[in-house]
Amino acid sequence: IPQLTAERRKEMVKVAAKFGEESKVAVRNIRRDAKKQVDKCEKDGVSEDLCKDKEADLQKITDGYVKKIETAIKDKEKEITQV
Repeated sequence: IPQLTAERRKEMVKVAAKFGEESKVAVRNIRRDAKKQVDKCEKDGVSEDLCKDKEADLQKITDGYVKKIETAIKDKEKEITQV
């Protein structure tokens, strides 16, 4: 397999960043769907405090996964650009 050119490496970094952004969007969509379910439970009579706690937990989990994705993207960019 021939060595990658600098131009091709830049293209691959862009592709990796695109996949990372799509992954973050997917995580946010999952959070949105879960938040809708929490809001529905609140309307059905579940205590407001419990719902707020679950929303905070949901946000914490989402932030954790977004950080993992960002770390993976940075690591992959380093790997791709390394000669």
